Amino acid sequence: MCGILGGINYQIDKPLLDLIGHRGPDRQDIKSFNCMKKPVSFAHTRLSIVDLSDAGNQPMSSACGNYEIIFNGEIYNHLELRKKLNKSDYKGHSDTETILYYIIEYGIASIKDFNGIFAFAFIDKRKGILYIARDKYGVKPVYHYCNGNKLLFSSEIRPINKILNSELDAVSLNLLLNLRYCPSPSTLFKNIFKLRPGHYAEIDLKKAILELNIKSFISSETKQTGINYSEAVKEYGKLLESAIERQLMSDVEVGILLSGGIDSAMVAGIAAKKLSYKPKAFTVGFGSEYTVNEIGAAKETAGHFGLEHHVTRVESSDFFEIFEKCSGIVEEPLATTSFIPMYYLAELASKSVKVVLTGQGADEPLGGYGRYQGEVIRDEYPKVLLKLAAAAIKLSGTKKERLLRGANSINIADDILRFVKAYSIFDPNEIRLFTGNEYIPSAEYIKYYYDLLNCKAIPKSVERMMALDKYMDLSDDLLLYTDKITMNFSLECRVPMLDLELVDFLAGLPTDYKVKRGKTKIIHKEYAKQFLPAYIINRPKFGFQSPTDIWFRESSGRIREMLLSDGNKLLKYLNKNEIEKLLDSHNKGYNKEKQIFLLLGLYYWLLSKR
Repeated sequence: MCGILGGINYQIDKPLLDLIGHRGPDRQDIKSFNCMKKPVSFAHTRLSIVDLSDAGNQPMSSACGNYEIIFNGEIYNHLELRKKLNKSDYKGHSDTETILYYIIEYGIASIKDFNGIFAFAFIDKRKGILYIARDKYGVKPVYHYCNGNKLLFSSEIRPINKILNSELDAVSLNLLLNLRYCPSPSTLFKNIFKLRPGHYAEIDLKKAILELNIKSFISSETKQTGINYSEAVKEYGKLLESAIERQLMSDVEVGILLSGGIDSAMVAGIAAKKLSYKPKAFTVGFGSEYTVNEIGAAKETAGHFGLEHHVTRVESSDFFEIFEKCSGIVEEPLATTSFIPMYYLAELASKSVKVVLTGQGADEPLGGYGRYQGEVIRDEYPKVLLKLAAAAIKLSGTKKERLLRGANSINIADDILRFVKAYSIFDPNEIRLFTGNEYIPSAEYIKYYYDLLNCKAIPKSVERMMALDKYMDLSDDLLLYTDKITMNFSLECRVPMLDLELVDFLAGLPTDYKVKRGKTKIIHKEYAKQFLPAYIINRPKFGFQSPTDIWFRESSGRIREMLLSDGNKLLKYLNKNEIEKLLDSHNKGYNKEKQIFLLLGLYYWLLSKR
């Protein structure tokens, strides 16, 4: 696990590389060379996990000298890939060396064979072709800037922005307010983009004007597996255990990020069975007075598997200080409150290990979120009943945001427009009042993956939403902050629930093996019965949240002073009266914590640009 940084017609120096030095404190190196008469810089920071020797150092050159690679991530099936290569004289056993020669032999399209997480740059000096790639589900980010004759790319935004000093992009701001994150390829920074998950960029260095020819290596998700339920449970268990065993690949100790839920419990239990040592488990929580506290539940799980359990707590008194730190680390504002506890969790784990497994990524392929229930209900009930139910919810005076969003979206016939409505935390009218800009291209971004995945051929609307979430919400929100915050502490975070073989198998199963009305993660929970007690399996979903709903009411005065004070940069982009209305609404009992969290993130983001 590492950080990559590179440029064409840009000279990368050590101060620039130091900006991502936290991603790889074990070694740093910069290699400069010419290709097609253009200066090229490849830079790398290394966190040594597999092959701790110098044979795993990067930038890495082929024996012939015609190819170079810089790579961030892990390829868990790389030893299987080695068996397919016509080569035996390897310098070491790193996955970097494997994929270098795999791409040389089979071409860039062969990255579809890589079962792992990655962002890399690979150059063929003879042909003058540079490739930049991002893994299928976007676990590892990669950013780029191209102005025609110069190109920069990086694992993080800060080295690129150090050169550009980019400003806020108005359209991206509207996307952010609508979807709660900036969907790839957009970022909140003008002219800085992130490669979409499951895509690679091809750059022809023979041309005077540099262009990124971006291609996908994702296949559609319409295949169906003809398998009965009991056989599916057995196969699911086999694939899950194989995925976790693969992701234990490491020459250093591996730990577990343990919540109170079933997903991390399953990962922990299987990992403990496969490892020769007792793994350390790490949990973050809050005071016992908060319902989102997971410490007690996680302690029970750790005790059940005999794990060495470490705990930390988030204190409300530290909230604003940590929020400001996290805003700089994550680099883009998000409306997802869970990145605050992730900061504490990563800090705790990094004191003991360099690698952790997490249960993240289970909800999207297994139908774990509440919004999927709305789609299940929509498929089951007549339209007239749905209209009556939605009207009843609106007339009830409920202050529950999830119910209101469901009521507003469930009767929209068009998938894409309905999904946008279901995801939105600020609707188009609110955004127009906030920013004065009516252009919100959220539907265009969703349509891109809707068409790429051939969603029209997926029979159930809930499956269509789940498919989209794997490539958008998951990668550009949850995985984005997880990568940034864990790597800030030089900690590698692995997601075995997103193993390619496992997720492909789930995509082909009948919907009701995964999600039904009132039931989620069905096959997941059925397999769990073989080694988890019922009290763990049947725990209510915690959702890895923060008690920000309460904190924002307790700190109402401070938040008002921050967001409404004259001269703060936020008021340059957002209407002051609309911010005030939002804060008033929250104090009246409507839960607007996500909206307020996002505005605070924007406030800190703009503050960092002073």
